[in-house]
Amino acid sequence: MSLGGHPNNVVSVKYCNYTSLVFTVSTSYIKVWDIRDSAKCIRTLTSSGQVTLGDACSASTSRTVAIPSGENQINQIALNPTGTFLYAASGNAVRMWDLKRFQSTGKLTGHLGPVMCLTVDQISNGQDLIITGSKDHYIKMFDVTEGALGTVSPTHNFEPPHYDGIEALTIQGDNLFSGSRDNGIKKWDLTQKDLLQQVPNAHKDWVCALGVVPDHPVLLSGCRGGILKVWNMDTFMPVGEMKGHDSPINAICVNSTHIFTAADDRTVRIWKARNLQDGQISDTGELGEDTASN
Repeated sequence: MSLGGHPNNVVSVKYCNYTSLVFTVSTSYIKVWDIRDSAKCIRTLTSSGQVTLGDACSASTSRTVAIPSGENQINQIALNPTGTFLYAASGNAVRMWDLKRFQSTGKLTGHLGPVMCLTVDQISNGQDLIITGSKDHYIKMFDVTEGALGTVSPTHNFEPPHYDGIEALTIQGDNLFSGSRDNGIKKWDLTQKDLLQQVPNAHKDWVCALGVVPDHPVLLSGCRGGILKVWNMDTFMPVGEMKGHDSPINAICVNSTHIFTAADDRTVRIWKARNLQDGQISDTGELGEDTASN
């Protein structure tokens, strides 16, 4: 099965456990797929808040570089834990989508530069916690209650900021981890909203991806130079590293037994997680263009 017909690079993909829908992002479009029967695009959402029934991009047979007037590049999307809301980062804001009705309900605003990454947690039933990272060097927190409409302002600005744009965010329990173009990683307390620890030169290049391992005090980081590092989450000390790819690592996904790294070399590598506290990871192979599309 292959989900095609995107106008350009696919930069983000999410799966909803509750509805079995898949969301893919390319340029200013979000394609919503029902994969239960066959690969069918049931809606197309845009950065400006427009909705089209079916596939609005299928006519595109070659790469489209130009973004339509009034639209912006969508950099990343995130689902809330119950799959009722989708958040899409484009331009200096994040658009909120009510997935029960497939309607845009408003925006999260406040950044002075493009929002490059975001992560979503749930405070309580019907209340989402959204953390955003921007090229303006800042990380912001938003509380969104179900039914919120219009413009939503941040409830907190994390200080001190990074020295360059934020590329990656991940939440583990009450802790937030941020990775930046300043090569550093920071650990924040979400309850007190304080900076707990930081590693200024965690990598020799931009930190582009972060991941946490279920039931282990382990943080994974990937950089623009293709290096994958393993960190003790409590001490913030490195416990292992390896050359993951020959190109930037864009995303890290983890389950209880394996680590998946996606990179600019058009592959997803699969790593077997053994004794992660000691930084032990072994390569099990890679999913290339042909393998990944079947």
